[in-house]
Amino acid sequence: MGSKDAYKRLRVMESVSDGFRLAEEDLKLRGPGDFFGTRQSGLPDFRIANPVNDIILLPKAREEAFRMVKKDPSLSLPEHVVTKEIVKSRWKGRLELASVG
Repeated sequence: MGSKDAYKRLRVMESVSDGFRLAEEDLKLRGPGDFFGTRQSGLPDFRIANPVNDIILLPKAREEAFRMVKKDPSLSLPEHVVTKEIVKSRWKGRLELASVG
């Protein structure tokens, strides 16, 4: 991150006292890979939704995902097979932690 970006982040920190708003501005400036600290470790780009611009849509998508998994935990129903293959393809090798706990 260049000094210009660091300067922008410092200016936001000077002007914003709300922690949630500060986090939102930081996400806008740094992007999701830097925000989650996983850019180097392989967090996939958000190809469909943008966590900042689609803030209203994301909780609805989350609810739908939980509903789908509750109904069909192994995603083996015919209507979920394509979703399962997409998830496996995009997250290959990184889903092991999902089964911990």
